Amino acid sequence: MRMILKMASSALAAACMLGPAIAAETFPDKPVHLVVPQAPGGASDTLARIMAQALGQKWKQPVVVENRAGAGGNIGMEYVVNAGDDGYTLLMSYEGSHAINPALYKKLPFDVKKDFTPVATLATLPFVAVTSPKSGIKSLPDLVEAAKKGRVTYGSAGNGSVNHLLGEMFNSAADVKMAHVPYRGAAPAIQDLLGGQIDVVFTSLPSVKGYIDSKTLVPLAVTSAKRSANALDIPTIAEQGYPSFDVNPWFGLFTASGVSADKIQFMNRDIGALLNTPEIQQKFAAQGAVTYVSTPEDFGRQVDAALERWAEVVKASGARVE
Repeated sequence: MRMILKMASSALAAACMLGPAIAAETFPDKPVHLVVPQAPGGASDTLARIMAQALGQKWKQPVVVENRAGAGGNIGMEYVVNAGDDGYTLLMSYEGSHAINPALYKKLPFDVKKDFTPVATLATLPFVAVTSPKSGIKSLPDLVEAAKKGRVTYGSAGNGSVNHLLGEMFNSAADVKMAHVPYRGAAPAIQDLLGGQIDVVFTSLPSVKGYIDSKTLVPLAVTSAKRSANALDIPTIAEQGYPSFDVNPWFGLFTASGVSADKIQFMNRDIGALLNTPEIQQKFAAQGAVTYVSTPEDFGRQVDAALERWAEVVKASGARVE
């Protein structure tokens, strides 16, 4: 009897140890939901849909993209936190909402450090300063000259958005004062730029690439320290006299905290494998993005660094949202 009990106990212990591994081997066995906390059509949405299709084929389960926009990304992020820790709800986030909002909002319904687990980076994607031919501005030096005369307005997706803070960073770097015009999203800002109501917008490359290619908008500079591999003809802000200017936001996937380490590693491995394929690299490149593979641990360190960096920028800008 003792021998039987001992064997049963050993079997139970082994089953407990193998539980997470078995769960990871069978994961996913139902549809996965990928939440984008921004409206359709932007960089986050576009990259998420590329990955959702590829992951769905690899996992042989639907990966359903859900846009839950609002409050600078906070609505979608809160939804993921409350969706449970089974790993079937993912968050598509980027440096803007994930690292800026904690410094921008007085109170959030979640803690980005405690309530989310980094899964995998997807890409880096520089922003670009663009203007309309109607502005008469043809280069970054032209922009600086006009701004020093107090005649430049720049649009953004709202107070404290990446678009807004990039404008304030450039104001500081160039010692100018462009007037900020906040909108409810980047799309209406771009529409007013096209119409000549404002002079410049700092926005993600995918959101204006078509306008640049058709010469409807004029690119002045990319915000990364090095030229984008997918837009080599656009000079950087850094090479035009502002060497310390370097903003190249990451995009990546998170889950709510509590998802098993085995599932996190499983997803990270599969995502990394897809990012290393020519097909995904070409699709990302068409959007101006560069694939970026990392471990969950490396991604966590990237998040920490971004939180620290943007907290300083938000403080210097004086931006605040109640």
